[in-house]
Amino acid sequence: MTLHVRAAVPDDAAALAALAALTFPLACPPGTDAADITEFVRGNLTTSHLAAHVADASCDVLLVADDARPGTPLAYALVVDEVPPSTAVVPAPSRMVSKLYAHPDVHGTPVAALLMAAVLDAGRARGVAALWLGVNQRNERAQRFYAKHGFEVVGTKHMRVGDRVHDDFVLARVL
Repeated sequence: MTLHVRAAVPDDAAALAALAALTFPLACPPGTDAADITEFVRGNLTTSHLAAHVADASCDVLLVADDARPGTPLAYALVVDEVPPSTAVVPAPSRMVSKLYAHPDVHGTPVAALLMAAVLDAGRARGVAALWLGVNQRNERAQRFYAKHGFEVVGTKHMRVGDRVHDDFVLARVL
């Protein structure tokens, strides 16, 4: 594999939506209703939603590409301007890592770490003091990954998927 991280372009939106639909369920806690997951994906992770983020200069949409598989991102991240919840202590100014997902075929490889390094660099380039994100309290694998990259628990928040409200930790990384 010849991997590189790059900013997404409009032509990537459909491939990013396909990757989002594949990976979002992996972040949901066991027992999350499949219909609720499908509805969340349909309402938030479509080609048009991702194309809008790619076109928005205030968003960073990054992807990991493999030269041997053009047009098929292995991982992607979406970083947005969003104020952290009042239940968390995050240095200002900050940005939210809204999405950071890798294709299951590359779990356990350097792909996600490569993407995280680019996300941290993008935050520094925008001059923020910290990056923050929400992770389900039962998603221990993701929590370990983020801790490995310097994120610490700084609060809690809720995330609704369908009719169910999930408990998330808010993690932050000072840059």
